[in-house]
Amino acid sequence: MYSKTTHDITVTVEPHYLDQQSRPDENHYVWAYSIEIINGGAQEVQLLNRHWTITDGRGQVQEVQGPGVVGEQPVLTPGDSFTYTSGCPLPTPSGIMVGRYEMQGPDGQRFWIDVPAFSLDSPYQGVVLN
Repeated sequence: MYSKTTHDITVTVEPHYLDQQSRPDENHYVWAYSIEIINGGAQEVQLLNRHWTITDGRGQVQEVQGPGVVGEQPVLTPGDSFTYTSGCPLPTPSGIMVGRYEMQGPDGQRFWIDVPAFSLDSPYQGVVLN
């Protein structure tokens, strides 16, 4: 698991390789990742937008951004949490994702919180010793 706290909001990520949805012989590898967002602050916040940077094992970068997560823009009161699961396909057996969420406080002020970088590793990735 990967975890990071920004502005008293903690984001925890747990990626899982999906062997049954992947087709290594066709260079198609799929991961699910579960994310929990916990509001450890004293004020209500709403998740407005997401921004992901996804890098595959060849160094190819894809940017993904848009409103909310999984079709929702959750509101988190102090101490509240929101959990969701999404997925990521890649043409390589490994990669890395990092992101951020744009949040809004009750006063309308917007700010970004970090999603920790997390690796997408499959059993098909060769091990390289340094």
